[in-house]
Amino acid sequence: MELSQKQIGQRITELRKKKGLSQEDLAKSIKISRPSLTQIELGNRSVDALELLQLSVVLGFSIDDFMSDDFTINDDVESKTEENPKNVDVRISVPSLNIDKFKNVLLYILEQCAGKPNVGETVLNKLLYFSDFNYYEIYEEHLTGANYRKLPYGPVPQKLDTIIGQMMEKGMIQRIKTQYFNKLQIRYIPLLKADLTELKASEKEVIDKVIEQLSDLSAAAISNYSHKDMPWLASKEGEEISYELVFYREAPFSVRNYGDETEEI
Repeated sequence: MELSQKQIGQRITELRKKKGLSQEDLAKSIKISRPSLTQIELGNRSVDALELLQLSVVLGFSIDDFMSDDFTINDDVESKTEENPKNVDVRISVPSLNIDKFKNVLLYILEQCAGKPNVGETVLNKLLYFSDFNYYEIYEEHLTGANYRKLPYGPVPQKLDTIIGQMMEKGMIQRIKTQYFNKLQIRYIPLLKADLTELKASEKEVIDKVIEQLSDLSAAAISNYSHKDMPWLASKEGEEISYELVFYREAPFSVRNYGDETEEI
C-alpha cells in the first residue's frame, strides 16, 4: 500500500522529535523553508525524491524501511542531535572534477562517435551525462566527477566550455559547424587518441554500453530520453543534479537491475 502524504508527514514529525530537532533546525539542514517543512509534516505537501534522501541522512532512517507499511520508530534512532545541527552535511558523495579523466572520456567518446552525423553538442552532452551517472549507479564511485546542471535541453556538465577551449588550444580536438537536417550543428573532431591508461576496464565498459545504446539517437530523442531519468526529474531547473538520485531509477534507466520492462526511446 502506498503511503499517504499525511502518513509520511507523521513519520517525519516523530523522527524529528526523536532526534531532538526543531522544525527550524531540520528545515535548514535540508535547505527548505520552515513553512515548507510544516506543510510536509501536516501532510499538505508532498516530499520529492531528493528531499526524502536528505531527510533520511539527517534523521537516520532507511528509505526502504520508512516507506514500508510496518515501519516503526525505535531506540536505534539517536535521541540527541549534534551540538550544531545546522551544519549537518546532507551530501553523501561530493563529486570532484578530474579534468584529465574528463578530457580522456570526452576524447574516447568522440573517437567512437564523431563520425556519426547526429553527434553534435547536444548528443555529446547526454553521452557524457549517462556515462557519469550510470557508472555511479553501478560502482558508487565517480567517473569524471563532473557536476551537471538541469538546463532546458537536458543535463549539461559544468565547465564544459572551459575544458573544450583548453583542448582546442592544445590541439586535442577541433570544433566544426555543419548542416544537419537544415539546422546548424556544432560538432567536435578528435585530433588525438584518448589515453586508455587513464580509464579502468570498468569505466570503459560503462562508456561503451552508453555509446552502444544511445549514440545513434537524434538530439531531440536523446534529450527527451534524458528528461525521463530520475536525476533530471527530481532536480530543480538550473540547479545541480545530485548523483545520489540514480538510486531511485527504474527501468529502463537503472543499470544495476534489468527487468523484463522495456521502453521505446
